[in-house]
Amino acid sequence: MEPLPTPCPADRIPDAIGLEAFEAACKEAKEQRAVFIAVEQQGPLWTVKADALTAPQHTITPTAEDAVREAVALLIRSREIRPDSAAGPVDFVLHDVDSEGRARELAAALHAALYGDLEPLTRAVPPTT
Repeated sequence: MEPLPTPCPADRIPDAIGLEAFEAACKEAKEQRAVFIAVEQQGPLWTVKADALTAPQHTITPTAEDAVREAVALLIRSREIRPDSAAGPVDFVLHDVDSEGRARELAAALHAALYGDLEPLTRAVPPTT
């Protein structure tokens, strides 16, 4: 498996459908000491998964934590993801995304935010005014 860039663009987000694929993506993230990111199809819907425990040296800033929590809250309020989705502090799961394209967009935006670039998250989940 080729090392993933950090942050990872949408078209390079690993597909974690099935236990083998999930474990392979997680192993690769651990070996790279990078924040784990993946999408997984569950029935007709998609799940975005991220975990910072695979990158023990990486620090998620309070600004990034706040931005991710706010984006997840907006996605829940708009009913784009399930209310039991998780917004950190080290484990992130967005349940019931309606398409692979949107799941990959959210995954890439989340991964960028966890690495300090909030712009993709702001584009993917615009704040309400």
